[in-house]
Amino acid sequence: MYHFIRNILFLFDPERVHYFSMNLLKIICRLPFGKKLLLAGFKPGKQELETRFLNMALTNPVGLGAGFDKNASFLNELEALGFGFVEIGTVTPLPQSGNDKPRLFRLPKDKALVNRMGFNNEGVHAVRDRLKKWNQDKGIKTDGSITEISSPKGRLIIGGNIGKNKITPNDEAWKDYVLCFNALHDYVDYFVVNVSSPNTPGLRELQEKESLRKILTQIQLQNRTFEIKKPILLKIAPDLTIEQIDDVIDLALEIKLDGLVAANTTISRDHLKTDSAQLNSIGAGGLSGVPVRERSTKIVQYIHQKTNGQIPIIASGGIFTGADAKEKLNAGAILVQVWTGFIYQGPSIVKNICREI
Repeated sequence: MYHFIRNILFLFDPERVHYFSMNLLKIICRLPFGKKLLLAGFKPGKQELETRFLNMALTNPVGLGAGFDKNASFLNELEALGFGFVEIGTVTPLPQSGNDKPRLFRLPKDKALVNRMGFNNEGVHAVRDRLKKWNQDKGIKTDGSITEISSPKGRLIIGGNIGKNKITPNDEAWKDYVLCFNALHDYVDYFVVNVSSPNTPGLRELQEKESLRKILTQIQLQNRTFEIKKPILLKIAPDLTIEQIDDVIDLALEIKLDGLVAANTTISRDHLKTDSAQLNSIGAGGLSGVPVRERSTKIVQYIHQKTNGQIPIIASGGIFTGADAKEKLNAGAILVQVWTGFIYQGPSIVKNICREI
């Protein structure tokens, strides 16, 4: 059924379809039996699916990657689809509109997307207020630096993906990350530092070892000021060289970083089925989906083997099926994230992956 609906949806602008679909899902969830209908035959809290990651207990290891729910606007709906965790953002200190439209493109022949969104979001204060209300509605009480979780077992885990504003120079980028960290600390379960998006000019320069050290150590210093410490992870690009990955590993072990997310979108256009004329008309942007699956798996495997499993990994990139998820888990990941697969496989993707694994 979804494949038929998808063929219709794919006739329209991807960004408009995204918000149309999520708002439609919001309406369904408000119906008396809407959530039960979405999760028919699936128990996301089934015991064999429960997974521990750092200090968090998840109902299942399948999450939604950052960039889908940038402003924490659809948490209730995403929970209804069975996700074990959702990463909101990327969130920046100030609101920003992102890059010019169109900025999201489908490559159906490759089961891929190209995006150059540019960290469009409502800003950290708007997102914080929305998360605060979510926590209150779920019975997760926050009081300053102390978080008391009074909600029932099996709650949705929320990650906060944070970045810098486009206007912030790189030598002051750490201030943006610290500001977002402090603002969201009481309302998310873990943080992901995003320096690997290809869609903010100069951002990937922050993946160099000393730039990363500055950002991550400053966030860690802030984390120590809170009674409850939140895990801090780094999201890396699939385009890093082995030497650059080794630098990330060395730094992660040196400063005791809590984990890595591997990997973000790629700027590569190698081995695509989509014709070059269409690719040229689309232009720049990060490629996601099936074409990055193999590369992201190799990165996960390399990090896991190089560190003997010392660095916890969330795997992202080309996960469409249970077999794809198993590939990442067998390579050394503890959790997996979907994004492009959600667009192509539809709202039953979590249910289907969990059944297969």
